[in-house]
Amino acid sequence: MKNSITITLLLFAFCLKAQTIQSPSKELTLDFKLAEKGIPSYTLSYKNKPVVLKSLMGIYLKGDTDLATNFKIDSVRTITFNETWKPVLGEQSSIVNHYNELTFCLSQTGTNRKMNIIFKVYDEGMAFRYEFPKQPNLNYFIISDEKSEFNLAGNHKTFWIPGDFDSQEYAYNETLLSEVNTEKINLNNGIGLKSIAEKYVVQSPLMMKTADNLYLNIFEAAVVNYPIMHLDLNPITNALTSRLVPNAIGDKAYLQTPCVSPWRTIMVSDDAREIVGSKMILNLNEPSRIEDTSWIKPMKYVGVWWEMHVGKSTWDYAGSQNAQNTESKELIASGKHGATTANTKRYIDFAAKHGFDGVLVEGWNVGWEDWFGNWKEDVFDFTTPYPDYNLAEINAYAKSKGVKMIMHHETSGSVANYERHLDRALNLMKEYGYPAAKSGYVGRIIPRGEFHDGQTMVNHFNFVARRFADYKMMVNSHESSRPTGYSRTYPNYIAAEAARGNEFNAWSSGNPPMHETILPFTRLLGGPMDYTPGIFEIKMSFYDKTKKEQVHTTLAKQLALYVTIYSPLQMAADLPENYEKYPDAFQFIKDVAVDWQDSKYLEAEPGDYLTVARKDKESENWFLGAITDEKARNTEIKLDFLSPNKKYKAIIYQDGKTAHWETNPINYEIKTMTVTSKNKLKLVMAAGGGTAVSFVPIN
Repeated sequence: MKNSITITLLLFAFCLKAQTIQSPSKELTLDFKLAEKGIPSYTLSYKNKPVVLKSLMGIYLKGDTDLATNFKIDSVRTITFNETWKPVLGEQSSIVNHYNELTFCLSQTGTNRKMNIIFKVYDEGMAFRYEFPKQPNLNYFIISDEKSEFNLAGNHKTFWIPGDFDSQEYAYNETLLSEVNTEKINLNNGIGLKSIAEKYVVQSPLMMKTADNLYLNIFEAAVVNYPIMHLDLNPITNALTSRLVPNAIGDKAYLQTPCVSPWRTIMVSDDAREIVGSKMILNLNEPSRIEDTSWIKPMKYVGVWWEMHVGKSTWDYAGSQNAQNTESKELIASGKHGATTANTKRYIDFAAKHGFDGVLVEGWNVGWEDWFGNWKEDVFDFTTPYPDYNLAEINAYAKSKGVKMIMHHETSGSVANYERHLDRALNLMKEYGYPAAKSGYVGRIIPRGEFHDGQTMVNHFNFVARRFADYKMMVNSHESSRPTGYSRTYPNYIAAEAARGNEFNAWSSGNPPMHETILPFTRLLGGPMDYTPGIFEIKMSFYDKTKKEQVHTTLAKQLALYVTIYSPLQMAADLPENYEKYPDAFQFIKDVAVDWQDSKYLEAEPGDYLTVARKDKESENWFLGAITDEKARNTEIKLDFLSPNKKYKAIIYQDGKTAHWETNPINYEIKTMTVTSKNKLKLVMAAGGGTAVSFVPIN
């Protein structure tokens, strides 16, 4: 690791003059000053273009007091920092963390309370946070509000989802800021729990594009012991203000000094590739607290999961809690249960045959008959299998085949119940050698009245990652708050869902073709996503002729998603028998890597297209993924990312001549050619389509 730090300390008795700091490239300029009434404020410009106009800052405390007014500057500290660090798993083997930092140490006239505001300015963006030092006049305190403003310089094109305190599982809307209106959202969208705040509240990360082709993104990093930040929009002035998610009694956060807020981030560039490829969110988190990370491994897996979504089988054993033997009170099997010993062995055999690391099984444990929608506290115990699922036999069989089992913990939102059972569940995993678990949080939260995005739940999700680390296990959370880079600090937090995943295509209005072109600019900035790609039987009428639902991509695009949507935990989500029908296309899923030495974002435009090339961490192989929205697209890619003076066998999986996401999604073709770094590759993508390419050196 390389570190370089330069520190300058300046003392001020009182300062009204704006203080300026620039990014290392000097293209981004931040100005800070105390406005009227001693209110902290800042502006931000990029290449002399205004990005954020004068915006006020401050924290409000419960009891009609604030940390927002009547401040004076006691001192100013500047730091230049430059390091290179190595992630345990990632899109690249090393990450540069280079920024200029400006800290304002403030004291409040009248109360003598202290608060520092820290700015970090990177080449691709700026971040700030509030710091509360240990002090006599501020110990325990309750935040009633945070007013961090982002007064934008124009009415930008925006990719947004509503400010829902319980779910991020929405398709994105593409409108001007002035046209944002959550009341226009189609609520018949398959989301089971909705808690939309108000008409003009949106979620971060918020991706935007200005009329003069600047790309902006407002987000946050290192959310620890604090609620998630949504954004209040004034559609007339283009002003955004932080909106913290409340707890059950309306408070936002309970803190004790010394402590800090999360980082509030603004990314800006005239090149969309710099936004989508940024590691700023990760850089703003603390380094790994796990000393021995040798047990944290990437995984490619299959599982008993998609068959429930398409209606072939069920999670529950009996179909209803009332399906009981009148004398013994034992549940009566419905005959549709998916998580049986025999079916699981079938998936284990498939995984072993095709070189997959693991098998996930959902619905293995008792409690699924009446769990959903009842706000029931004691649902699952996470240790008791159904009668038709022999835990010991299955794990012994998997071990004999060299396959790892992945545990499933659906909490049903009953977090108190999960925490009570967590150590017993982890001990069961340890007994049978499970390396990882997928957790789920479908439903209303218990403790009752809490939201998924509140401080209590943020603390829970982070606690689970830490507790799994104690047992040297990995966790993949679904229906959690969206990640903000905590996987740097706890790299065993290997992935999360926290957005509208592939399963929505099976039983709802689905994900429009542009959806996957937006996720890398939004959700994926905070950490890897378990999107569950790889669906080959696109139309649900394959399973039931009355169904009209379908995946909104071509088959070739499903392959490309393994490269464009980063995760070190990747699922081949379709049924084994569907892959066996298309073995030539399935070969790409078998070949593609999941942990990377390097990544190159070659083309990027949010809502339209994305092309990414990645180099396998364990070999000299490269993989390329290119995706488009509902419009067909032709492009030409330079292959200069390949090693010079080497020849590669390029296997190209592309849309067929008549392919179309809606009318002919399974039409694909595969071709092979020899290429070098001096070549260009023409990519032809159908509407809703994509291209996947593997490059293997020719010795």
